[in-house]
Amino acid sequence: MDDYKRNEIQQAIAAADHALDCLYAAQRYLGSASGWGIVDMLGGGFLTTLIKRSKMSNASYCIQEAKAAMAAFRRELADVDQAMPLAIDEGDFWTFADFFFDGFFADVMVQSQISRARSQVEDAIDYVSGLRQQLIELLKSQ
Repeated sequence: MDDYKRNEIQQAIAAADHALDCLYAAQRYLGSASGWGIVDMLGGGFLTTLIKRSKMSNASYCIQEAKAAMAAFRRELADVDQAMPLAIDEGDFWTFADFFFDGFFADVMVQSQISRARSQVEDAIDYVSGLRQQLIELLKSQ
């Protein structure tokens, strides 16, 4: 393998590492938001809602960072002739509903959205980890 190709693979691995760091951070915040969401559904009150919203806001920021990191990863993969179709869906309605319709049914809906986001982040982690491993194997084989 020539140095150029090896360098491209190493850059793709570094981009995968950055994307994974962002995804793991989002996963942690979503897990925390989920825990606070359960407390909120059990009658936690306004303070609980604020804490949960803070965790959700942090998760949202991490997801945005992850999207940017994954776009960089996608560009690096293109340099080593790979493809990466992946999208993380994130809605804004649940933010509005939680504050303005605060009650058990709104909390259940928010909890469902948090769970869906957690699942998508976990899928993205698995996907990026798998591609990263393939890149490492490609690097080793050359």
